[in-house]
Amino acid sequence: PFTPNVRADLPAEGAAWLFDPVRDQLAAGKRRDLRDLDVCSIDPPGCTDIDDALHAIELPNGNFQVGVHIADVTNFVKPGTAMDAEAAHRSTTVYLVDRRIDMLPELLGTNLCSLMSKVDRLAFSCVWELDRDANIVSVAFHKSVIHSKASFTYDEAQSRIDDPAMADPITKSVRDLNMLAKKLRRRRTEAGALTLSSPEVRFRLENDSQDPVDVEMKALKETNALVEEFMLLANISVARKIHEHFPDSSLLRRHPEPPAQNFDNLQHALRPLGVQLETGSSLALAQSLDRAVLPHDPYFNNLLRILTTRCMMQAQYFCSGTHTPEEFRHY
Repeated sequence: PFTPNVRADLPAEGAAWLFDPVRDQLAAGKRRDLRDLDVCSIDPPGCTDIDDALHAIELPNGNFQVGVHIADVTNFVKPGTAMDAEAAHRSTTVYLVDRRIDMLPELLGTNLCSLMSKVDRLAFSCVWELDRDANIVSVAFHKSVIHSKASFTYDEAQSRIDDPAMADPITKSVRDLNMLAKKLRRRRTEAGALTLSSPEVRFRLENDSQDPVDVEMKALKETNALVEEFMLLANISVARKIHEHFPDSSLLRRHPEPPAQNFDNLQHALRPLGVQLETGSSLALAQSLDRAVLPHDPYFNNLLRILTTRCMMQAQYFCSGTHTPEEFRHY
């Protein structure tokens, strides 16, 4: 449990905390009021710590305004406080089969810093103008206050995309996001992005004892990819902005190319099956994975992608001054 020292850093109002334009910097012009936008979140079922939300609006010129809104935790967790030190020590929320060990007290993680619908919440927003081919025309970053109109599960968002009878503004926003995400994904794939497989599992628990009684794979839908594409685009845009201002001292993330010997054991195991992976580049690997199909085993390709994931290097956080820009890329 969190210590009294840490809990003392929580807002005095507790769960009754409400957005205040003066205290929360809106009146001073340091935060944008985006509460009129049709923002929504798309998450797994039962998600209570909603840390990102999205919106899309078609502009008069035919382009789209698209926003990714991330919970502004820094408004509640100040540098040098007991809560800041404890969060750094824990470093992440840990999900176990029947419980979770939170990085931040529940009041923040699942309430005040959760971008739940129908309430005002503080966010940090990345807002683009994208053309119809999902090319970036411009991008802006600012602290904001949002009022999410809906909290969807992946299934619920997918149902809205697929139901032609639904034409409300939120549904149109989700459809536009999905259309643009497909174009972003296609462009990444053509540039050599790898589609590997790291399947997530969900445990079914017995009601009384909370013992696990079954395990199932999480099914992935278009809406999973939708969220992933815009989180990637936000990360890329933010990294470019930081590097533009701090060319020698940016903290960035890279994914180095794996050495050929990382694939030796896998290549050896594939040889009797007549399958060969081309590992000269990420594009060559992606194309050879697409070709690696066994007609009698529909699961083989998915299994191969899981095993290929094990051959990759771990992503690295690095200082921009220690590598050339050509080495910044994600393999």
